[in-house]
Amino acid sequence: MRILAGLLILLALLTGPALAVLPDEVLKDPVLEQRARTLSEELRCMVCQNQTIDDSDAPLARDLRILVRERLVAGDSDDEVLQFIVDRYGEFVLLKPRLSLRNAVLWGAPFALLMIGAIVAIVFLRRRRPEPAGPEPLSKQERAELARLLSERK
Repeated sequence: MRILAGLLILLALLTGPALAVLPDEVLKDPVLEQRARTLSEELRCMVCQNQTIDDSDAPLARDLRILVRERLVAGDSDDEVLQFIVDRYGEFVLLKPRLSLRNAVLWGAPFALLMIGAIVAIVFLRRRRPEPAGPEPLSKQERAELARLLSERK
């Protein structure tokens, strides 16, 4: 039983992140390869959606890895490579989207709708509830009766 437990623990320790980068994709220049790996960590696989392109085995992720390396070899800066890919695939390809007006609206819309709904509900409930009416003034007859009852009490 101990041997089985030890083997399971060893197996768990050996299973690290499986990188899908194939040997034919790796650049000969280690500096460019490191830049490519860093950029790949910022890009989402459009098929797997929550994996980086380095972690994905999807053909599209492979194409993106190759495209990143081609742009780096062509002399593009990291920002130019990212912008090139965003221009082609949209901002969804970034694992950490940039702050822009469109993203702010996207993130802020649920809160704005919640606030609008709360305001509408409050206004609706206040209009629906009748205002408590104040006491009506006593008529002459009621005042006379009240005065009589109070004088009898003394």
